[in-house]
Amino acid sequence: MSFCHVLAAAFAVALPGQLLAADIKIGEINSYSGLPAFTEPYRKGWQLAVEEINAKGGINGNKLVVISKDDAGKPADAVTAANELVSKEGVVMLTGAFFSHIGLALADFAAQKKIYYLAGEPLTDAIVWSKGNRYTFRLRPSNYMQAAMLAEEAAKLPVKKWATVAPNYEYGQSAVAVFKQLLSAKRPDVEWVGEQWPPQGKIDAGAVSEALEATKPEAILNVTFGPDLVKFVREGNTRGLFQGKTVVSFLTGEPEYIDPLKAETPEGWLVTGYPWNGVDTPEHQAFLKAYQAKYNDYPRLGSVVGYALMQSAAEVLKKANSTDTEKLIAATKGLKVGTPFGEVTFRDIDHQSTLGAFVGKTAVKDGKGVMVDYSYRDGAKYLPSDDEVKKLRPQN
Repeated sequence: MSFCHVLAAAFAVALPGQLLAADIKIGEINSYSGLPAFTEPYRKGWQLAVEEINAKGGINGNKLVVISKDDAGKPADAVTAANELVSKEGVVMLTGAFFSHIGLALADFAAQKKIYYLAGEPLTDAIVWSKGNRYTFRLRPSNYMQAAMLAEEAAKLPVKKWATVAPNYEYGQSAVAVFKQLLSAKRPDVEWVGEQWPPQGKIDAGAVSEALEATKPEAILNVTFGPDLVKFVREGNTRGLFQGKTVVSFLTGEPEYIDPLKAETPEGWLVTGYPWNGVDTPEHQAFLKAYQAKYNDYPRLGSVVGYALMQSAAEVLKKANSTDTEKLIAATKGLKVGTPFGEVTFRDIDHQSTLGAFVGKTAVKDGKGVMVDYSYRDGAKYLPSDDEVKKLRPQN
């Protein structure tokens, strides 16, 4: 064995987990077959990020390789995929997930296997609070954060009687609960007159609309998305459900969900979303130009999440200069990362990033649904204090 080989072997033994000249593999899991409207743009976003990262020297000189798997929208499949990525592929971290219950399953897997997990899309508050663990971090603004942004505006409206509609699983349940909590705190006079809980992906929009109308609400909180949203809007428009009523809606301003509505988009809904063609910051313009050049298409919010997720993973690895799980965790706490929406910080107290969201209203322009009167809300301003988080999250 040559002196160089001996030296290299000694170096590897002396610094376990330290980055050497090799590919760095990370795992990515998502519901590609379950919700392609979001996950396909998301995949394009992270692929663009990986391409840019490697073009700039990778991870401290090492190439970043992403091994991706489809969970088919099932927690059991996601855990199986995670097991294969860790045991067979030798990935140093897990990333991804869309649905909240799948994100929670992966977070639990991460805690059991002591593997680092960076969640991108799952919005349930439980992933960083009640079921939070030291191995799991989350990028997107949570249900609490988006509810706080919407409740801030909803509290100003002259309506008291509210009804809600949301998919009957972790995300929908979490979103409704926190919005009710935050709005009621701001407006103790608010009355909750009805709730509808259609199964995710299987809404009976006619029955839901009829049941909501029967409660005679002045305002409706909507948490449906994807094909369910299209059916709900179409049936609600036909029945006149939205006429004379305030509607507050999670996510509806995201291109993934507002684009399919086209001219049927209801006017004046208060929503969170992503007005991609109206964000003129330097960070976003650079991202937009690169994305359009590569794909000849406009980005959806999923594109931003995928891009920012891989940028975040790369910054964690660079800062840690190691693939050791404990060093990755330490590197993420307080880490600042540049994203298309500006710099964000991963909080030490609960592992939540400060990525924000756009809040505005829906409108129809040239036969298409758009966001108007929007502004970006910095996620850091819509998170509870450290003292409050300590009551919400197991400290580990």
